[in-house]
Amino acid sequence: MSAGKKVVIITGASQGIGEALLRAYRNRDFRVVANSRSIKPLPDPDVLTVAGDISDFKTAERIMSQALERFGRVDTLVNNAGTFVARPFTEYTAEDYAQILGINLNGFFHITRHAVREMLKRGSGHIVQITTSLDVHASSNTALAALTKGGLNAATRALAVEYASRGVRVNAVAPGAIKTPMHAPETHEFLAKQHPIGRVGEVRDVVDAVLYLEGAAFITGEILHVDGGQSAGH
Repeated sequence: MSAGKKVVIITGASQGIGEALLRAYRNRDFRVVANSRSIKPLPDPDVLTVAGDISDFKTAERIMSQALERFGRVDTLVNNAGTFVARPFTEYTAEDYAQILGINLNGFFHITRHAVREMLKRGSGHIVQITTSLDVHASSNTALAALTKGGLNAATRALAVEYASRGVRVNAVAPGAIKTPMHAPETHEFLAKQHPIGRVGEVRDVVDAVLYLEGAAFITGEILHVDGGQSAGH
């Protein structure tokens, strides 16, 4: 297949923000490599689906090898996969800890290493993490989200500095509460109160932010808060 079109890898692409990002990048004529545990093949020849657990390093290897075999290049990586478990810190189990770190941190580490290597060969690329505002606006019962997704904000800045001179940009979008399957509808009224703007965010709000960063060639190391003012305080 011709390697002329740009190619994006999106993790956590079967629902919510990830599914919307898949559609948005296709609308921009990107070829898409879409991953989630249970993602199914799609009829679009410009979409390659790779099912698997992103916390497993073998899944990252398969994503990258199949992307290169099918499309010949990787231009953008969106680290969208994530999990959120809210509970008092002392009630987290060892299994909770392993699962949350596995998806939020290990998954990022495995696929991003592969992506950076390929981007450096081309001298260009863009990596975006979907993270959180909880590292700068703390809330009870969210310590592991702050630890993992907040950690990705720090890693975003570090990688942006490390690779800026070699053509690879690294940014993050830090959402507040968004209307996705992660948040049950009955929680929306409570969650809206966490945002000075007074509502829960829409998936489109996050997608628009990612696409903005995609086209913003002079921006790297940015943590773009899409949280209704939550990170600014109350």
